[in-house]
Parts: sequence; structure tokens; C-alpha cells
Amino acid sequence: MINLSLTENAPARTVPLPDVAGRALAHSGVVDASPHPDRAGCWQVRANGTIGAARISTGDDAIVVRITPKVPIARVLFLLGYRRSSRILLDDPVPVTDERELVPAVARLYAAQAEHAVQQGLMHGYREADEATHVMRGRLRHSDQLRLHHGRPLPLEVTHDEYTPDITENRLLASAAHALLRIPAELPEDVRVRLRRLQRRFAEITPLPRGCRLPAWQPTRLNARYHHALRLAELVLRGASIEHRPGDLTAHGFLVDTAKLFEDFVTIALRDALADYPGHSVLQDPCHLDEGNTISLAPDFVHYDPEGKPSTVADAKYKAERPSGYPNADVYQMLAYCVALGLPAGHLVYAAGNATHGTHRVRGAGITIHQHALELDQPPPQLLEDIGVLARRLIERS
Repeated sequence: MINLSLTENAPARTVPLPDVAGRALAHSGVVDASPHPDRAGCWQVRANGTIGAARISTGDDAIVVRITPKVPIARVLFLLGYRRSSRILLDDPVPVTDERELVPAVARLYAAQAEHAVQQGLMHGYREADEATHVMRGRLRHSDQLRLHHGRPLPLEVTHDEYTPDITENRLLASAAHALLRIPAELPEDVRVRLRRLQRRFAEITPLPRGCRLPAWQPTRLNARYHHALRLAELVLRGASIEHRPGDLTAHGFLVDTAKLFEDFVTIALRDALADYPGHSVLQDPCHLDEGNTISLAPDFVHYDPEGKPSTVADAKYKAERPSGYPNADVYQMLAYCVALGLPAGHLVYAAGNATHGTHRVRGAGITIHQHALELDQPPPQLLEDIGVLARRLIERS
């Protein structure tokens, strides 16, 4: 087995790898990998915008990749929690600050939340169950009765409501515990023990099929003690859903797209910060650049005034996009948003360290594009305070 540790946004590492392993890495898409131009038997490998852990298997060998975030784990967990609109990680007492990697921190937090959820016992609920029986209960499935038994009176094909712990909420919690134990990360032994204990607690619960669409659940008074654990379970299962098998290559793990994480946090936090202002906010708002409605656009964040007219537009960029030949692609994109929405100003929000504050007035257009840098490496209350200041600037400068 080959172990490879990378850091988010760090320069490419030169790593000695067998050719088959290098090709597997490159083909997996988990990282960016290419043969070294000058050193035979070596590959240049770097993180490609995700953090977490993954295992890539091909043939008889396997590569375990661990990607550490550049900001402290506690900050990443806060962003993850806020993105799920649960706020579960703002003041959570679970000590995760000693963890350097994402997966062990998430696993520790999940174990604590799930244990709290089930400490009074597993929740039960009603669900429909199909059964062949000699005693009539529920309702008869006439078509199945005819199809399966050809007119024979028994057994009866019935559907009835069954009171059981094998419900969506418990299936999500059980599946998240299974997923965390499968992820190729070095979990602390105490966390692994707690997850195995949870597995035993959910022994009678049917796990969700791997890769399936997550079932919906509704927060109610009856499942209130499960809310935090369920939101974290969804986060785990979505992050663990990278499992795929292209050809003879197998890759699975838990990876978080940092650009998407930042975008979701900024837009949701801006929407919350502007909740008391007149009008309303829309995320990923579809619009068109041309009069024929053929050039589609979707700004991350648009705030509308009470009359329904756009009043400000913002796009969240974890780092500045500089594709070959277009070093200011973000600015061009924001200019298109402003033109399409008829706004005199637009705002680009970056993570601090990836871009700086700045203002660009576009010649002949009467449009100003503002760049803002948001410092992520600070306590959550200060970060949300900065979001509030940013929200006021968006309104004042539009």
C-alpha cells in the first residue's frame, strides 16, 4: 500500500510511484497527477480542490491519499455545519481541535452526536410493509394476489403499517457509521470503538445501498433529538459518495470540495445577514445575458428589492480563477452578471490569502466591480460579524 499526504493548495509534490499507480491516481480524479518531465519513475502530485481521504485500488495494490486543509479543522467543521443550515458546529463541545485531518474530526463529532441521539433508545415509527400472510391485516394487494397465486385464496398478499425502528432516520444514522468505518483514514482508536458500538446498536437496521439517493426526512417534534445527528449523517454520506469504479479502478473515501464549501457558506451567510433588510435573496439565480435568452447565467447570490428588481449581485470564489489566456476570468464573469441584471456594481468574495481587496471601474460601461477578501481563520462569531459587514457593503455600494 502507498500512503500519500498532501496539503490543500500546496505546490505539487514529486513522488516516486510505479507507473501503474501514477496512472491510477491521474485517472481517479482524486488528485492532479502527471509524470515528472525530468525524473523517470516519479510523478508530480497535488491536491485539486478537495480535502479529506480516499483510497484508490487497482489490481493488487492500493494508494491512500490524505489531503489536509490549510485552515484549522475547527473552522472547516464550522463551514460544513453552516452549509447544512444546521448551525450544529458553532458551539459544539466535542473537542476536535487536536485533529489535523478532516475525517477523524468528522468521525469524532458524528460519534458524539449519534450517541446523544440514541441514548434514550432507537426511535420507532410506522412504515408500509408488504407481506404474504394467512391472516388478513391492512389492505389486500389485488394485482399481486392474482399475479402470484392465480386465484388461490391463501396466502394473502397484503400491505400494512408496521411499527418498527427500521425507519429512514435510523437507516441514515446506521449508514453514516458504516461509511465512516470504511473510509481509508487513521481514526483514533476511541472513535473507532464508538462507531463500532453504534454499529451494534443499529444491528437490526437496514443500511442504505451504497451510492443510492439519500432518502428525505422531515424535522419534527418527535425526531427532535435526532436532528443534529441526521444533518451530520447526511454530510458524511454525501462526502462518502465519491465511490466509483472506472474500468478496473476502484476509488472510495470522504472528500469535500473546498470551493463549493466556501460558496455555500458565503451565500447562505449573506442571505441570513440580509434577512432583516427589505426585499429577498436568491441563490444560484438563473438569468440570461442576451435578449434571445440563449446565454444562460447563474450568479451565486442576488438580492432583490421589495419591488422585485435586482439590487445587488455577488459571486463567491474560494480562489481567483486564472485559466490560460484569461487571467481575470472572475471579473469578466461578474461584468456579465451586472450587464444581465442591469446593475451598476457587482461583488466578488474570495477567501483571504487567495485574493486581495480591490475595485475595478469598467471603461465605458459605468460598472464597478468590488473584490472582497474574507478571513476564514478566525472564531465563528468574528467570521459571521465580518459577513454582516460585507452584507452592508453590498447594499451600500450597489
